[in-house]
Amino acid sequence: MTILTALLQGTKLLEDDSISAPRLTAEVLLTHALQRERSYLYAHPEEELSETAWIHYGRYLHERLNGKPTQYITGRQEFYGRDFRVTSDVLIPRPETEHLVEAALTRIQPRDVVVDVGTGSGAIAITLALETGAHIFASDISTAALSAARTNAQQLSAHVEMFACDLADALSGGSINVLVSNPPYVPKTDHPSLQREVRDYEPHVALFAGPSGLELYERLIAEAARVLRPHGWLLLELGYNSLDPVRAMLEQGWTDIDVIADLAGFPRVIAARLNTKE
Repeated sequence: MTILTALLQGTKLLEDDSISAPRLTAEVLLTHALQRERSYLYAHPEEELSETAWIHYGRYLHERLNGKPTQYITGRQEFYGRDFRVTSDVLIPRPETEHLVEAALTRIQPRDVVVDVGTGSGAIAITLALETGAHIFASDISTAALSAARTNAQQLSAHVEMFACDLADALSGGSINVLVSNPPYVPKTDHPSLQREVRDYEPHVALFAGPSGLELYERLIAEAARVLRPHGWLLLELGYNSLDPVRAMLEQGWTDIDVIADLAGFPRVIAARLNTKE
């Protein structure tokens, strides 16, 4: 079995099962089995696969056909130009979340104290640490997620202080300049309609917020009002149809409200400044 034949066969299997991006997925899984870069596939199409590589590739294809996300098979996902390790304990970082990072970068000053609430893989906190001179902290209710985040911080040489707590419960009042979060925002009633890759494999604690999907926004906004310093910034990633209710939650006590759309034109991030006196 040559590399080219394996690639073509894998693509056909994925295509027949209506897996999205079948060719790219087959390339990623084959390079993972070979422990090579994708360019190697096209530089050595006639190379024979070793028995070990073939066994691994077959297993990876089987897992993907059963719905397991490619990122959980390879244990990798790129975010903001960096390679992050992902496990089944963390939400897979999405490109849309880079808009949250961009919005935060324009508001963070070099000596600010910044907290990423619900850090998961650490993608947001680590990116902010590497892109700014701020003091970055990260929290998560899941100790398993924090373990994955710490591994990423070590591998990417990012200084992020991490701690376990429920949202911002562990923070003292008026202690930080910027709070950023991509919170769980999927209503529990949406569980049956989610893609199987999401529903069956991604951690529910990072997905579901409650019956309406707005429960954690309410808690986070209240917590932010407590822990932010005067005129501190709150930045939240928005879920589907959550803009209007979240903006309504910010009508009292917040100013400079800004909504950032993603590349598809959907509202993706909301930023607001705490409206308090010095």
